[in-house]
Amino acid sequence: MSGVNKALAYARQQGSHQLVERHAGLVRRIAQHLLARLPDSVLLDDLIQSGMVGLLEAARNFDAAKGASFETFAGIRIRGAMLDEIRRGDWVPRSVHRNSRQIAEAIAAVQRREGRNAQDREVAQELGVELDAYYAMLLDANNGKILEMEEFESGVDSHAEQGVHSASPFEEMSRARFLRALSNHIKTLPEREALVLSLYYDEELNLKEIGQVLDVSESRVSQIHSQAMHRLRARLRDWQN
Repeated sequence: MSGVNKALAYARQQGSHQLVERHAGLVRRIAQHLLARLPDSVLLDDLIQSGMVGLLEAARNFDAAKGASFETFAGIRIRGAMLDEIRRGDWVPRSVHRNSRQIAEAIAAVQRREGRNAQDREVAQELGVELDAYYAMLLDANNGKILEMEEFESGVDSHAEQGVHSASPFEEMSRARFLRALSNHIKTLPEREALVLSLYYDEELNLKEIGQVLDVSESRVSQIHSQAMHRLRARLRDWQN
């Protein structure tokens, strides 16, 4: 029995089957959207199965009196369940995590010293590696990114869920301040990096499509994306801590 069928059978027992049946397609859409940004080792069926668990939880906990639509509430729960499952099965080597931290620290050091955006060669020198090696580190780090922008929003999804139901005024204010800070920092990125983030997150183009827009290779787009994300990480260290 598939994860979807198991979830539907359980939902019937719990009396929430209508909500689950009506929104099963939402689980697949979210899974397919996430899968486009994940490595081949992550399977669509695994995402759908974890997403169905999130949908069941949403159906059990949804309170229409709070004013939000079920689809909004369920979408947050579904996506969160998928991301939790990916975190639990983290396939990224420790060396990639370590290199990613070192890149962010090197960018932050150069920016503090120079008072401007760090250039590629400066970051490589700060790391003590050749430029090609730095680009390889960026590529590995980007291929190892599972949560991407969620890495910086750390908890924004959970706050959004609370906002649907019972977030405190302080939590809402904190989330709004963070998103403003994130938006402001994105505006100060080098033009090409900001464009890549916009095309990737706002226009939802994949790396190959962005490469066609910029007339560069897919791997170069991945490097640009990775550097932009590390630059943001360096600038948002206070929020992450």
